This record gives sequence, C-alpha cells and structure tokens, in this order.
Amino acid sequence: MQQIWGSERRRTAIGRVALSVPARQALADRQLVPERSILDYGCGRGDDVRALQQLDCQVEGWDPYYRSGTQLVTTDVVLLTYVLNVIEDPAERRQTLEQAWELTSTLLVVSARLTWEKSKVRGQEYGDGLLTSRQTFQHLYAASELREYVEQVTGARVMAAAPGVVYAFRDEGARLSYLAQRVLPDAEWLASEDTASAVSAVVDFFERRGRPPRIEEMPRSVAELLAHLRPGEVKRLVRDGADPEQAAAGAKRSTLNTLLYLAVELFNGRGPFGSLPVGLQQDVRTFFSSYKEACQRADRLLLKLRDDGYVRNAMNASVAGKVTPTALYVHRRTLERIPTVLRLYEHCASIAAGRPEQWTVAKLKHQGRAVSWLDYPDFDKDPHPRIRSSYVVDLQTLQASHLSYESSANRPLLHRKHEFLAPDDPDVLRYQRLTESEMRAGLYERPHLIGTENGWEAELVRCGRQLRGHRLVRRPSGKE
Repeated sequence: MQQIWGSERRRTAIGRVALSVPARQALADRQLVPERSILDYGCGRGDDVRALQQLDCQVEGWDPYYRSGTQLVTTDVVLLTYVLNVIEDPAERRQTLEQAWELTSTLLVVSARLTWEKSKVRGQEYGDGLLTSRQTFQHLYAASELREYVEQVTGARVMAAAPGVVYAFRDEGARLSYLAQRVLPDAEWLASEDTASAVSAVVDFFERRGRPPRIEEMPRSVAELLAHLRPGEVKRLVRDGADPEQAAAGAKRSTLNTLLYLAVELFNGRGPFGSLPVGLQQDVRTFFSSYKEACQRADRLLLKLRDDGYVRNAMNASVAGKVTPTALYVHRRTLERIPTVLRLYEHCASIAAGRPEQWTVAKLKHQGRAVSWLDYPDFDKDPHPRIRSSYVVDLQTLQASHLSYESSANRPLLHRKHEFLAPDDPDVLRYQRLTESEMRAGLYERPHLIGTENGWEAELVRCGRQLRGHRLVRRPSGKE
C-alpha cells in the first residue's frame, strides 16, 4: 500500500523521551499487552515503538517518511497517534483512517490534538485548520468531534479513553471486556502457594463478590492448587470460611455494579447475554432472575439520571463527597463509594468524551448534567491545594472544554479537604483538625474572600495566622 503524504508533515514528528499520552493510556488500560501484535501506523521517529519493545510488546512501526519499508499486515492493535490532525486534505484524512481500520483485527487507537491547544499553534487559516510558519498543518478536534468522526468512518462503537484519545473496537468481546474493566472494581486475587492459601483466595473472592468464582475466573495457580478437591468440597470450605455479613455486602455491591455496567453499556449499545464477559454472566445468573430483568433494572437506573430530585437526593445521601447547592464534589479515591446512579453519571461523561489522565476531584452538577474533573496535584501535601486544570463534559450536548490555571497568578484553592473524602479515609481526621482550628481563628468569617490564593493569604494575615504543613500557628508579630 502506497500512501502519498504532504512533504512537510515529517516536521510534526517530534522526538520523545517517554511514551506518548495515547500509548501510555492504552498501556494503562491493558490494551497493549505482550500477547497482542501492535502496529504504530504513522510512527514518526519510532520512539513509541522502541519504548513498547522494551516492555516486551510485539510492535512494528510504519511511517511514510521514516519507516516506509515496513510490511503492512493485519494487526491486533493499530495506533494512529496524532496523524489525522496533520493531514490537510479531508479526503486523504478519511482514507488514512480507513486504511488504519482495515489493518485492525481487535482495536484501533486514534488520537488527535484538541481545540483547547489552539494557543500553542500559531498559523494562518487553511482549509479546516491552520498552516504554520514551518509549513505544517494542524486540524484541531473537539473531543466529541473526534469520537463522532471515527465512529462515522469505521462504523464501530467508539469509546473515549481520555481527552483526545478514542478506542474503536473491531472485536466486540474485547470492547465489552474493556468496558467491564473500566466500570467494575478490579481487585487482585490473594497470592496462593498451597491448598489452604488457594481456599483463602476463593473465600476472599466470595466475600467481595457475594458468590463463588467460576473456574474461568480463577488465576491458573489457584485452579491447579484446588484441582484435587471435589467441587462440593470446595464449596463447603468456602461457605465455612466466609464471613456471612461480608458476603452479603459483596452480593449487594455486585448487584449494583452489574446494573452500573449494563446501564453504561446501553449508553454505547448493549449486546446479547452471551457477549458479556464470563464474570458478568455469572453475576447476572446469581443476582437476577434473568438477563431481561437485569437490563430492565439498568434501564430504569439510566432514566433516573433525568430526575433532578432523584439525583439531588442521591447526592445528599452519599457517604463520600461534599454537597453544595449546585453540585457534589468527590475525591477520586472515594468515587466508588458514591451512589450507583452518580457513578453512572460520571461514567457516561467519561465514555462520551474521555476522563483526563490527571485529576483529583470530580464535580457532578445537580442540574444541567455536566461533569468536571478538577486537578489538584498537591491535594495530600498542600493544606489548601491550588487547582491546575479543569476538564468539563456537558452531558446534554456532549461538548467538552478544558481550562488551565497554570499561568494564573491568583488560582482558586480548596478548603475543608476532609469533606471531599469518605468518613473512614485515613487522612480525614488530620484534615478535619486543621479545618476546626481555622474556624476557631476566624478564617472562615468572610467566605467570599477566601476562594483564591490572594484572598486566603490576606485573611491569614488579618487573623495573625500562618500554616506549617497541616498545622495552623500564630504569625510572628509584625510579619507580613
């Protein structure tokens, strides 16, 4: 296959010292694994190829300028990384995407630069993009535009993995497995070295999931260690060893997680029962009278997202997060503790436009249905962390926007950090003690002033206080 590319596009191929964002995302999502063959289509200088080879991946790179001799054959996973945005001819752009899709047997990973990067691209308008002074072209995509474009060209169900990174699955089983991995908690199996520890691992699974595992769900080491026992004997050992209360809690959790999965799947197209991953099939058999009943309950859950009163009540009932008159704010490490309908709310936004790689607090609007992922990189170290960026997805329009505060001289900051967490979080008491001491010092008497760095510092001076880590101390006399 011969592809004619513009002569200056090679200049957009930058050298990298680390994996590109799309390759890193696909690796984190367990889509780039040693068992799968990988093609980096339009690999540029080949830095991702070399990095993935060092991670024992079967990867080849092809590029019209740097690696045109690579033979193009059907491959499990094809990476189309920052290629579409540099092609100035829309017809050729589409043809390139079609060719990448034809080479894919399991998954196509497509990434492109997004519209919020416009300030970093200087040039004159040309076609549907910009022509830079280096004679390179950039078509910047809106997050929803990229997903819709790939969906239209490939005819596949496309999922946003991160802002500017989408997955188009040719293999439906691979898509559903990815969705299950993304939506459902993925707990590690306990290590097993003998029969007793293998039984303990199965007991742990039973307590977490509320049901025994099928043999296909067990790690091979566990299955081999239990192979000499009759199935009935294993069930008796598990039943005798499990805590009934934990198993009941696990069953409730698995029921809600199954509904969450089926509701999210409907958002992107739901398949037949036999297409579900084995574990989810077993959850449906165990906790529901039928697949039809499970789907009907999931549909009702999805409909509840439209009910402001129901959503607001769920926010008020949440054991984790801070409720304000307009939204629920919850830290990422306690996101799984919020009610299922709110987890569905956040997942729908993430699948529509991608959840950013770096974020600390999710904000779920009460009315209007929008999710914001807010990045406070020093949340645990800074007593009043400063925001670095926000990424917002409007679920009514599926439009996304990004705002960076890195160059701001007066950034918004957080107070009452403990309220963003679950009550049993190990850091809650320390954060709560700080809040209480700040309240006693009068620092929250003017709440309209303390939301930004400058206003907060002025209030600290007014009250004669300063911070040392998560301790509030008196400010030395005369210190400004």
